[in-house]
Amino acid sequence: MRKSLLNDAKALAFTLPALVPLMLFWFIPLGYVIYLSFMEWDFMNPVKTYVGLNNYIRLFDNPQFYQALRVTLLFCIGSVLPIIIIGFALALLFERKMKGTAIYQTLLFSPWVTPTVAVSIVWSWMYEPKIGLINLILSWLGQDPIRWLEDPSWALVAVLIVTIWKSAGWAMIFYMVAIRNVPPELSQAAELDGAGYWGKLVHVTLPLISPTTFFLIIVQLIQAIQAYDQINVLTQGGPAGSTRTLLYMYYQSAFTSYQIGEASSIAIIIVLGCLILSGLSFIVARKTVHYN
Repeated sequence: MRKSLLNDAKALAFTLPALVPLMLFWFIPLGYVIYLSFMEWDFMNPVKTYVGLNNYIRLFDNPQFYQALRVTLLFCIGSVLPIIIIGFALALLFERKMKGTAIYQTLLFSPWVTPTVAVSIVWSWMYEPKIGLINLILSWLGQDPIRWLEDPSWALVAVLIVTIWKSAGWAMIFYMVAIRNVPPELSQAAELDGAGYWGKLVHVTLPLISPTTFFLIIVQLIQAIQAYDQINVLTQGGPAGSTRTLLYMYYQSAFTSYQIGEASSIAIIIVLGCLILSGLSFIVARKTVHYN
């Protein structure tokens, strides 16, 4: 018994360096946000008024919340899937050992290491309706100019293009490493069984790189839910709320309207949404992800 307690004490001592920052920067702030979600507070008044579940009730009665939830889901789907597909396609392309591959890879990866604010400012100039580069190219193709950031039908598409362009090269790097780690003898065995290029891709490459795909999906989902900089620079959540995600709604509630209780309830819903998405991802991964 004494030896067991001693071992437990040693284990606790070894985990304390990790537990202390976790408590200070995760559990305690999370607990405080949960507390604030039951309060009415405007940042200025030192007195916080307890309102129970009213913040959540008002939120679920607010049509803007459901619009923001819909935009968040569209943003997650519209960014994660193209980033995964384009990153994988680029990795396959550069596996063919083309001339100048290193230069192309550097150019494609460079947006990832460039600050999102800087990238978004450049793209806002490119989206300019009258003198922007994109509408200039469309005019050469005989198309009418598009008000990318002012039309609710196109604003979310414009933000997604920036997000995909910034992250696709990052996904490409991971896929290139994963593809190179596929044992060549498995591909050779598939060839002996009569499999062509697509057969090897579907039955050998894709299953063996599924852990990389799972990792990228999880990371990109988190990035999509946390997307803020490009939305703030390009559209500020508009026009007409067409690009307002839950995170941007949280920002507006907290730092524009100073409704801290409402903002905290949105934050808790975002955390719960992340937990649900993570749980679903791991359930799917059990059947689709194959570890060597």
